[in-house]
Order: sequence, then structure tokens, then C-alpha cells
Amino acid sequence: MPLGSAAVSFLNTINGWRTKAFVWIGLPVIAVAGLMAGATDLVPAWQAKSGGGTLGTFTAVHEECGRRNCEWRGTFVADEGDARRVDVILYDAPDGVTPGATAPARDTGARAGVFSTAGGSTYLLVTGLTLAGVAAVVAWVVIIVRAIRRRREVARPATPPASFAPSA
Repeated sequence: MPLGSAAVSFLNTINGWRTKAFVWIGLPVIAVAGLMAGATDLVPAWQAKSGGGTLGTFTAVHEECGRRNCEWRGTFVADEGDARRVDVILYDAPDGVTPGATAPARDTGARAGVFSTAGGSTYLLVTGLTLAGVAAVVAWVVIIVRAIRRRREVARPATPPASFAPSA
């Protein structure tokens, strides 16, 4: 039994409202969130990991903190040329950044920021988000296709078996 069908058969055995809410609301939300958050920055994150992009300097302006993490925002200026990005995030920022501090960075075209040349794990996070989005899309499509097939099978009228024996 393939892995995908094992997951689907598990979902078929649980007919509660929680499973239905997860299938019809949760999976599409995971798919959209994963693909929107991950896929747009997947290639730039891997380019930064492999040393691609435009080298330059990030100057920290201010730090924004949420519930779980903080991120530095500032200005990126390319070493060569006149490329400049204002109000960008420094992904994988090194420890000890303060307002006005500079750090070497690379711009690979990420939607909201530039990457520290010191490296980090942002590429893993972005890859994980993208894979979660793709897995949610695949699971949702498989579940929908199976539900449609099941409904078609139930809707078919049962035909009596053909008998070739003479009737008495």
C-alpha cells in the first residue's frame, strides 16, 4: 500500500467533524500558507546558501520582534553598482547586531530581504514550508478525487447479475 493511500485510508476511517474540518479547511490553508511563504523565496534562499547573488553591506536600522523571533530591518547597498534596497530584513543575522551596525550580506532577489554571508538555516525553513504546502496540495487533491470516485460508485444503480439459467 503506497504511503499516500495509507494516509487517505486513515482519514477515511475517521468520520468526525475534526477530520472534515482539517480536510476542507486545514489542508487548503496549509497549502496556501506553505506555498505563498515558501515558494516565493525558495530559489533565493538556496542561491544565498550556495554563494550566489549580489554581495553588499547591510546597515541595521531597527529590530522588530514578534512572539517567537526578532529580525533586523535596514538598508542594503551593493558592493558593485548602485543597487540599493531600503527597509529589508537581514535573514540569518549574526549575533550582536545593533542599530547602525553593518554586516556583509548578499541579495539574491528574496521578496523581503537579503541574506547574511555568515550563513544560516533560512533555506531549510523555506524548503520545509514549501514542502509542507506541496504535501498539503497533493493530499487534498487525492482526498477530493477519492471522494468523487466514492460518490460515483454509490450513485451507480446496482444491476442484478446476469443469469443464463432457464427460469422455472
